[in-house]
Amino acid sequence: MLVRPRNTEIIHIVRTHMASFVDFHARSVNDRDAFWAEQAKLVDWNVAPKQVCDYSNPPFAKWFVGGETNLCHNAVDRHLKDRADQAALIFVSTETDQEKTYTYRDLHAEVQRMAAILRDLGVLKGDRVLIYMPMVAEAAFAMLACARLGAIHSVVFGGFASHSLATRIEDASPKVIVSADAGLRAGKCVPYKPLLDEAIKLSAHKPTNVIMVNRKLAEFTPVPGRDLDYDTERVKHMDAVVPCEWVESTHPSYTLYTSGTTGKPKGVQRDTGGYTVALAASMPYIFEGQPGGTFFCTSDIGWVVGHSYIIYGPLIGGMATILYEGLPIRPDGGIWWRLVEKYKVNVMFSAPTAIRVLKKQDPALLSKYDLSSLQALFLAGEPLDEPTAKWISEGLNGKAIIDNYWQTETGWPILSICNGVEKAPSKFGSPGKAIYGYSVKLVDDQTGEELLGANQKGVLTIEGPLPPGNLQTLWGDDDRFVKTYWKTVPGKLVYSTFDWAVRDEEGYYFILGRTDDVINVAGHRLGTREIEESISSHPNIAEVAVVGVADQLKGQVAMAFAIAKDSSGLTELAARLKLEGEVMKVVDAQLGAVARPSRVFFVTALPKTRSGKLLRRAIQAVAEGRDPGDLTTMDDPTALQQIAELIKG
Repeated sequence: MLVRPRNTEIIHIVRTHMASFVDFHARSVNDRDAFWAEQAKLVDWNVAPKQVCDYSNPPFAKWFVGGETNLCHNAVDRHLKDRADQAALIFVSTETDQEKTYTYRDLHAEVQRMAAILRDLGVLKGDRVLIYMPMVAEAAFAMLACARLGAIHSVVFGGFASHSLATRIEDASPKVIVSADAGLRAGKCVPYKPLLDEAIKLSAHKPTNVIMVNRKLAEFTPVPGRDLDYDTERVKHMDAVVPCEWVESTHPSYTLYTSGTTGKPKGVQRDTGGYTVALAASMPYIFEGQPGGTFFCTSDIGWVVGHSYIIYGPLIGGMATILYEGLPIRPDGGIWWRLVEKYKVNVMFSAPTAIRVLKKQDPALLSKYDLSSLQALFLAGEPLDEPTAKWISEGLNGKAIIDNYWQTETGWPILSICNGVEKAPSKFGSPGKAIYGYSVKLVDDQTGEELLGANQKGVLTIEGPLPPGNLQTLWGDDDRFVKTYWKTVPGKLVYSTFDWAVRDEEGYYFILGRTDDVINVAGHRLGTREIEESISSHPNIAEVAVVGVADQLKGQVAMAFAIAKDSSGLTELAARLKLEGEVMKVVDAQLGAVARPSRVFFVTALPKTRSGKLLRRAIQAVAEGRDPGDLTTMDDPTALQQIAELIKG
């Protein structure tokens, strides 16, 4: 019999511990099983779990052992009784000027059609399906259809170069690939089919079939016997009824490859039950999302944020979710705010880089639209600098701006503010406090000793077991999972985030940068984040990236690449030198001369991935005259070329 929560039970669970977040968090780590057993009531189970957490084989954690559930059921089917005609998926493309709303009833039908196509191609529970798609509704249908069948999807960012895509195909060994003819970015067509065909040619693994969504953006030639037209297959299954496949809680829901790695890609493996519960709890506690509301996450489904908070999280929470294809400044810098007004968005989730882009637009666009529905703007993906946080806070008339910090590996936030438990102020520059379920510790990287005092810099680690929703292991490589994440701190079996951090007297954390981005200047260890924060405080600096560059005398020196808010006059050498001197004085005053960059170069753009992450390692490689490596995720190749030319002088 289906075990499902009653509305009154859900309300009780959410409100039970709203008095004190300190108590709420303490209970989540000290009375772990009781806490998570309560959260498990937020989702439907075909068979109730028999054991909350099995941690008999550290660091491998199994959550809700013996339980049976289905991710698609919890995201779609269970809402049909109460909200079948409510908006579920809102597809918006400013590239093709399309907007279409799918109700939960519509979404249920489309997912079953996609599932029927996959089922006819032999996709069963445990089979892999690789999804190589732009930000279109069919991509969401494919993800949910895989979950419905108990298949394991692996989404690869649309437009990935053939070699990188081939490594993922080979590692995931999918039975079927779902793709499209092309994607669009800033009006430019990016044909996917040639990239996919070449990737399959390069890969030792060959999928049985490829389902092609033809957007009619780029002509292509189907491969006979392998490629199928989605629209043609969909027509065959208009009335399809495909029941959800109930799977063990520990059954993998998907794999997702981490970006920026070298060598063999790391396939983060996520479970089903733990992930469903983690996302269900995060909606009210962290995001204050309520059923019937609207969630707008501006990420891409190729990244973990897109998995958790475009597709699964909002739908599990009974919200409408916006799937957006386009740029934040096309047709103008007010497009996101227009969507907030039109669809009465309650919760918005974006990245600091996107907000910095919007800083360059007409500030009047922020006040042009009715944003009264918006409760909060969440930002993640990279550290949020204080000037950017203040700018957007003022622009949104004091709306809550909440940073949050997490990783592909964790699946949901490690650090943030849980206003759904207890209201707390945000601190600009800090993602907040440790989230419930996470036993976060700062440790000395040399001795492994825990740093208990305030304002001590250490490596941010998490004691096992990792909470529900975090990675189970790396796909096909348990040994690498243990060695990579659990064996780096001397004498302790703890998960390393590989990030430096400090914690203030009130328990707020401040992320200082990657441990592998540390700059060692004449024996002084400096985080790039510290220097970037200091440079960003100069009134004429819009954005900056700092890297450590090899130096024969000092070992390394800091080198900065900055975008000026007002670049008029910087064509003259004297003006550039004047601004460079001012920036160095700011760093001297705030951090001391040891942190002063050797140079500050002024650029018009910084090298970033299409999701907005700075490519610091590529910048460092170019600055040191090395090959920057795989740049398939880079948004604008000319940005790195500009840096190379500046370095050469």
